[in-house]
Amino acid sequence: MSSPQRFLALDVFRGMTVCFMIIVNTTGNGETTYSPLMHAHWHGFTPTDLVFPSFLFAVGNAMSFVMNKWQTQSQSYVLSKIFKRTLLIFLLGYLMYWFPFVRLDGSGHWVLAPISETRILGVLQRIALCYGIASLLIYYLKPRGAFIVSIGLLLGYWGIMYFFGDAGNPYDFTTNAGYYLDKWIMGEGHMYKGEGFPFDPEGWLSTLPAVANVVAGFLVGRFIQQKSTQADGVGMGKTYEGLAKLMLVGVLLLFLAYAWNFYFPVNKKLWTSSFVLQTVGLDCLILSGIMFVVDFLQRTKWTYFFQVFGKNPLFIYLLSELGVIVLYLIRIDNMPLYAWAYKNIYAHAGAYFGAFLFAVSWMMFCWLIGYILDKRKIYVRV
Repeated sequence: MSSPQRFLALDVFRGMTVCFMIIVNTTGNGETTYSPLMHAHWHGFTPTDLVFPSFLFAVGNAMSFVMNKWQTQSQSYVLSKIFKRTLLIFLLGYLMYWFPFVRLDGSGHWVLAPISETRILGVLQRIALCYGIASLLIYYLKPRGAFIVSIGLLLGYWGIMYFFGDAGNPYDFTTNAGYYLDKWIMGEGHMYKGEGFPFDPEGWLSTLPAVANVVAGFLVGRFIQQKSTQADGVGMGKTYEGLAKLMLVGVLLLFLAYAWNFYFPVNKKLWTSSFVLQTVGLDCLILSGIMFVVDFLQRTKWTYFFQVFGKNPLFIYLLSELGVIVLYLIRIDNMPLYAWAYKNIYAHAGAYFGAFLFAVSWMMFCWLIGYILDKRKIYVRV
């Protein structure tokens, strides 16, 4: 079931996040991708770096609707819901990285992909862990307690990274505390190797500050609901007070992130505390803009496109990722279908623009599947 009309902005925000996530994850050719559609190599920030934390922020938004219902349920029921959802999303992420469970060996034969070389952590796994931890914090400590703990996590993470990383360079790829912990817990075989060497951008330690993104999303979602109730359910209220407060919070967080960046650089792959403040601040401003257009200007005709993504976010994300793996498995002219399509179809539009068109085309394919599901009232819930 979709959210009430007065919370349309939250649905649109979630859908925009999924839409952009698919585009940045499926560029036709990594070597000819527009720089804003690529992650910052290390310290720094690009629009692409905002996508994942925005998804966590949207998870928190959704939790703000569920928590009220949990107040009338037994503790055992609530805990079973939290742990089941956490484990299921984590398992889906693990299986997604292991898929298709086979690989070609040196002699060209298909063999079972060894579990010893599968990646344990990843995007869905981080979503699962952050959801689980944030849910428990909010359920037991209430929003105020969860907010205080989140501040403690950001400060504590900074301290751990500074004191337990390499004394000369604690914030580099292989000299930071998170890398040391991941290598000790999982070993290099289970770590991400997309950088050319074992390093996991969704590591165990950097999951702690990411919890703050979910808690922030919850607090903002709860704030919007409260303001809507006070205004008899009309948008953010009959005045601009609620919208102005949300924008001011966004600006304040951006200022704090800028100041903290000098001591703990904004870095998505380390998920630094300054990165958390920057992304939450931007999310507040973006959500404010959406709410202004939707709730105040009452311009909603454009929103359905993003609502399609927002109604089946997890399913559409899995579809986009698994579909790409299948495109790499199918071969034409001794090259993956993914690369063949770019080279023989999209590259004719230009190396960079063709890579962008490829990503948009794949995003539209995923949207079409979501559209069909929506028209048939099929919503995949975990």
